[in-house]
Amino acid sequence: MTAMDPRDVFHQEARELLDQLEEALLDLGNSSDDRDLVDCAFRALHTIKGSGAMFGFDEVAGFVHEFETAFDRVRKGSVAISPPLVQVALAAKDHIARLIAEPGRHVADGEAILKRLRAIVSNDEGSDPGDTFPLAGGRVAAADPSLVQTPVQTWRVKFRLAENALVLGANPLLLLDELRELGPCEVRVKTDAVPPLESTDPEVCYLDWEVVVTTNRDRQAIDDVFIFIADGMELSIETVAADAADAPAADKAATAKVIEIDKPRDSGGAGAKGGTSVRVAAERLDELMDRVGELVIAQARLSQLAVASDDANLKSVAEEMERLASGLRDTTMGIRMVPIGSLFGRFRRLVHDLSRDLDKEVDFVTAGEETELDKTVIERLADPLVHLIRNSIDHGLEVPSRRIAAGKAARGQVRLSAVHTGSEVAISIVDDGAGLNADRIRAKAEEAGLIAPDAKIADHDLFQMVFHPGFSTAKEITALSGRGVGMDVVKRTIEGLRGRIDLGSRPGGGTTVTLRLPLTLAIIEGMLVRVGRGRYSIPLSAVEECVELPRDAEAANSGRNFLNIRGHLVPFLRLRELFKTKAAIEPHQKVVIVSAGESRVGLVVDQVIGNSQTVIKSLSKLHADVETFSGATILGDGTVALILDVAHLVNFGQEFENRLRDERIGRAA
Repeated sequence: MTAMDPRDVFHQEARELLDQLEEALLDLGNSSDDRDLVDCAFRALHTIKGSGAMFGFDEVAGFVHEFETAFDRVRKGSVAISPPLVQVALAAKDHIARLIAEPGRHVADGEAILKRLRAIVSNDEGSDPGDTFPLAGGRVAAADPSLVQTPVQTWRVKFRLAENALVLGANPLLLLDELRELGPCEVRVKTDAVPPLESTDPEVCYLDWEVVVTTNRDRQAIDDVFIFIADGMELSIETVAADAADAPAADKAATAKVIEIDKPRDSGGAGAKGGTSVRVAAERLDELMDRVGELVIAQARLSQLAVASDDANLKSVAEEMERLASGLRDTTMGIRMVPIGSLFGRFRRLVHDLSRDLDKEVDFVTAGEETELDKTVIERLADPLVHLIRNSIDHGLEVPSRRIAAGKAARGQVRLSAVHTGSEVAISIVDDGAGLNADRIRAKAEEAGLIAPDAKIADHDLFQMVFHPGFSTAKEITALSGRGVGMDVVKRTIEGLRGRIDLGSRPGGGTTVTLRLPLTLAIIEGMLVRVGRGRYSIPLSAVEECVELPRDAEAANSGRNFLNIRGHLVPFLRLRELFKTKAAIEPHQKVVIVSAGESRVGLVVDQVIGNSQTVIKSLSKLHADVETFSGATILGDGTVALILDVAHLVNFGQEFENRLRDERIGRAA
């Protein structure tokens, strides 16, 4: 196993810090006087600068240094937060991301951003926009009130890094350089704790430093030097009398006025997470899940052998292996589960930029951020959600003048939420805009030859036309949409995740798009059933109950296709007919009642074999259009069982029920 590249570690941490920065900046747009948000943004900048310099990203460190200096003036209260400042800060954040992703290619672009930043900061203070603030390397082009508001003071800084600081990438020389930027420094290093050479561990830091620095910056500026590595280190900062700065070291301690010892803090940097989490490459998690899947298959085979054996010891071992494999499966799946809030946060910037570009006022509301999904599902959901949210704002929400004329509030709302519903997670995008225009959709569908002019079609089915490739009702093409490209890709992506899309709308009342997705794509609990000679797996989380098929419904030509389940009529499907099974009908058939959302359907099978852990294997490309099955699994005896797509079967059952209802109405007429 190879160790992670330190630069890859920086890339991961930088993404998290840039997300924190963007979130803080967007929140500042609504709460410009929130001190905690300002501090959060500053800490993220400072950490990116320190870690960027540490890992050799000098372009990042240089750009962020100037960005950070400007934001330090915001933190000190000499510059107010304003919409233009938030906009240029977001542009700076995007530039940092480009510098990290493609080193050496975008350096020149940063100067234009910094020029805008200088102008905004200078104008805020009522000075000439041409004035500048301190630049990297200590150059100062104009007087900066934020740097002279504190009297010159001498500080004694003593620090010792945590023993594992070097392993985590800390570089004490960079810390000393940052202290020197604050003012003249006198640096002493203590080597008392260094062991003999033969006992030295090269990964442990044994040195202590004492730095006397004279600066016109306040205590916070010194604290900020150690933000990135403060967790676990020993740090003391004390003020020193002016005449004691040149005194012998033995006498300086006696003249100290104030001594403050810092306790370990949660700095928000990489070190802060070391005690509670460990970074693992995503490929390793995927490999672990594959190994667990193979273990589950082997355990199923062992259990099958134990059932057929009279060896008590073998049965005992098989039971223990089943317990351990089940626990390992649950633990591994838990590791892969990620709160969907990590995805939702990305869309705040999208909504912010779209509302500005389209001149629409938009409130973006999220709910259910704690809902967990498999990391693979979350990774593949980003692009579909971007397209759906963009459509909601561009096509769904009206401009303020039209909303007011329609009796609505000028500000529109887009709500993004997630909730568990049985074996699925339902993600909804709801807007309060004008809704879908059914007449326009029908006209476009007829023009494209998708439906006949005289065809009767329900609104639910009509709305599904928007997912047809090339379908668009936009009157004009814009930079955002209108070419009919996107919604078909959204549908293919969701179906590739074994999910489905529901689309609903009310004229003038908005549109609701609901994505229904499985919790995981790897391993599920399944109910194994037999139809004829074939065996099939039904996801256990979708199974409500099993009942006996009534005698008067056993005959295939009886005409009854409904069961009375405690006063509720439930349509049922005979899987023998669906799969064209030629074997003779067996007596005492069973009905497995399954559900998807609020809909239910019964599946008639010959035998319910029992429950089993099901490792999901994808079907080949040749079977990509077979909607009845969502995958396959390998049983303990090495044979293959197909996994039924419950959502598809439930929809099929509902359509079957509707056809029968229409036929009865037709006969009655």
